Parts: sequence; structure tokens; C-alpha cells
Amino acid sequence: MSPRCLLLVGTKKGAFILESDVSRDRWEVRGPFIENWGIHDLSVDPGSGAILAGGASAWYGPAVWQSPDLGATWSHSSEGLTYGDDGPKVTTVWNVIGAHGALFAGVEPAGLFRSDDAGATWSHVAGLREHPSRPEWQPGNGGLICHTIIAHPTDADRMWVAMSAVGTFETRDGGVTWEPRNRGVRADFHPDPDLVFGQCVHKLIRAAGEDDVLLQQNHCGVYRSADGGLTWDEITAGLPSEFGFPMVGHPRDGSTAWVIPLDGADKLRMMPGARAAVWRTSDAGGSWSRLDRGLPKSDAYLAVLREAMAVDQLDPVGVYFGTSSGRIYGSADEGASWSVVADNLPQIWSVEAHVIEG
Repeated sequence: MSPRCLLLVGTKKGAFILESDVSRDRWEVRGPFIENWGIHDLSVDPGSGAILAGGASAWYGPAVWQSPDLGATWSHSSEGLTYGDDGPKVTTVWNVIGAHGALFAGVEPAGLFRSDDAGATWSHVAGLREHPSRPEWQPGNGGLICHTIIAHPTDADRMWVAMSAVGTFETRDGGVTWEPRNRGVRADFHPDPDLVFGQCVHKLIRAAGEDDVLLQQNHCGVYRSADGGLTWDEITAGLPSEFGFPMVGHPRDGSTAWVIPLDGADKLRMMPGARAAVWRTSDAGGSWSRLDRGLPKSDAYLAVLREAMAVDQLDPVGVYFGTSSGRIYGSADEGASWSVVADNLPQIWSVEAHVIEG
């Protein structure tokens, strides 16, 4: 059986699964699944192969959903997704991943939960919210959220999280203690030029094949770190805007990444000049190239949210992004050309690509 490529799509009104062969030129749309739940993130647990989905319902609250059979059946659990009777109410799951035999969920208000029983129950990784800076954490425009979780590929005790508008934090002892990782990242909205935390990181990724190389799209620029976040170098030069949300990296080449700049925090937060484009670096941020063949050249009043961009594992790499207007664009040639993959979906909150081998 030939490999298949899946796009796992989270929307304001449930989840969808798009499927294609390796040509990636025709896509079948299945769904909606988890109807009437807002799904902020979907991923695949590398251990079990189950599809994971994190989100919330206005009636039932937050939960993590799972499908062991590519969407045919789903189950969910919220047991343990709480800060207790004396803590704030958990409203939404923003990010969910599987790593080192466990599952992790980032939530709002910003915090981290862990499951060691395949998602049946959850426990609070209390060390993050016990950091001394916690009383001074402030929300970004979208709330006070833990939106990105990155597990170290070989060391189960190391993990990074990104929170808006708090910054990047790392643990090296399995979540017992955490340290800010924001040196060199601007926070132009704050009067302190040497701010230790309070930076508004929008998306954090790890470079392929590089245990300690991280990149981030921030409220105030794009950055690269070669030392696990201890220090950051700005790589915004060459982009049309310092502001944006999504960022993805090449699955094999740690020097290649893609971003979608938007027109600024104080503007519409849409494609600059209403001309759609994706920007790629192939030299670790030394330079950027505009990629727009097949994308709208005018009237592109499009917004792309932080989780709504993905890459697949094929060669050449497929790159995808979903818009606030319910359209998904895809490129089967690493961004050189683009076409519409799906249209008329609900507002798209997340896109994840997954290749099934055989």
C-alpha cells in the first residue's frame, strides 16, 4: 500500500481530516469530527499513533480527544484538567503532544498538564505555575495561554513551553523547576529593555537534527537560538514585517524554515498589502525569500493563526496553511508554488500534516 498524506485540521466548529496520495494534488475531505467543539490543535502521538485533539466546548469545558483509527471513532477526557477548587478555571486546551511515553497539554490560563495513562487522566505539572514570576504574568491579546510544547528528542527531563505574553521557559528536571529563556528577545511594548520574562512569543519550534537549536516568531520579530534558548539572535531582517503567528521548520534540514508575516500588531493582522505570501529561509535566517506563486496577489485580507501551518515528511516537503476564512493552501514543492487544497471550512485554528507509510 502506498504512503498517504493526512492534514489534520482544527476549526472553530470541530475537526476535519484531509487525505491524499503522495502526489498531493487531490484531497478527500472527511468530517466534521468533534462537532461544535473549538479545536485549537491536533497532533499524532508517536507512541500509539493515535490522533490527539485539544480544545474546549462552551458547555462542557476543556478536554483532550483521541482517535486510534484515523478519525473513525473518538473518545475524550478532562479528568484532572483543573487547578483545584482554589485555582482559576481551566478554559481551553491549546496544545497537545505525545513524547517519551506520556501526553502533555498546554492550557489557558497558562499551565501544563501531563498524562501517564494514555490520556485517561491528567495531572498538573505544578512547577511551571510555581515559578516566582507567576504573579506578574500578563495575558496577550488572545489571553494568558500555554500554546506551544516542545519535548527534547532524547532527554525526557527537558522540555520547552511558550506562553503569551510570558515568553519561553525550559525545564531540565522533568517539570519540577523552570527557567525563563528570553535573553535577546525584544519586548518593545514594555519599558524594561532587559526584561527576563514578559516577551510575547507567538510560536516556538525546534530545528531538525539540532537538539538545542530553537526558532521563534515573536510579537517583536523572528529569532534563532543555538543554545536551547539561553540566548537569542534576531533574524527578522529581510521580512516585510516583524509580526506574525505561524512558523514551521523543514523536517530534515535544520537551516530551512517558513513564516507568514502579518501587517502588524496595531493594524489588521492580515497579509501585508493584502498580497498573500509565505517567506522561507534556507540559511538559518541569514536571508528570506518571498514565495507567492499561486497565492492571491490582491484583496488577500487573510489571517493565519499560530497553529494553522504545517509541513509533511515527504520529499520534496509539502507546506500547508489555513486561513481565518476557511481556506487551506498547499505546496508540494517546498513553497515554490501553491494551490487551494480545501475551501469553505469553518474558521481554521490549526493544521498538522502526517504521513502514513503503507
